[in-house]
Amino acid sequence: MPRLPRSVQAVYLRPLKRKAEYGVPACDLQLRSYSVRNVEFYADFALRAAYYLNLPAVGPVPLPRITERWTVPRSNFIHKKSQENFERITLRRLVQIQDGHPDTVEIWLAFLRKHAYHGVGMKANVWGYEPLGVGKTMDVSLENLKRVLEPKWAHFGRKKNSDTSEKVMEMLNSDRFGDMNDGPFRHAPEGRV
Repeated sequence: MPRLPRSVQAVYLRPLKRKAEYGVPACDLQLRSYSVRNVEFYADFALRAAYYLNLPAVGPVPLPRITERWTVPRSNFIHKKSQENFERITLRRLVQIQDGHPDTVEIWLAFLRKHAYHGVGMKANVWGYEPLGVGKTMDVSLENLKRVLEPKWAHFGRKKNSDTSEKVMEMLNSDRFGDMNDGPFRHAPEGRV
């Protein structure tokens, strides 16, 4: 019997993991499914993808199950004693990426979204870190943002001035508007709309 290639042999082994140097969390990926097989398979896939992108990963850590139960009558109101119970159990696994570069983590998440597995939901919490003195750069960027947005905000909202109210009264008192309406606005006091 011929020996299988290393890449095929690796499928039957646990996924390889890289060691985290500092242990600073970069991303928490939570996988949810109603099927144990699906969530375990996809967690394995996510760990293998992290290994080949040089991301140190921890997991899959089993999280507590979410159990939901419902009781429903089997028939209409007269048969209240005949009821049926339903239960749905959501299984969860956590994969944590540590010491990962934000761009690499985004590539990893995009790869997982592209190759999403049926019946498995994903929720990712991504952390970003800034150097010291970030407050000063935020103040400068806020001033630049105000300068850019000021002309655009000028177009929003109503401008209240006397020209507008005069034009409205002129339109309401016009003969054309009076023909359509018997003219209750014709006798409105000046300046009142």
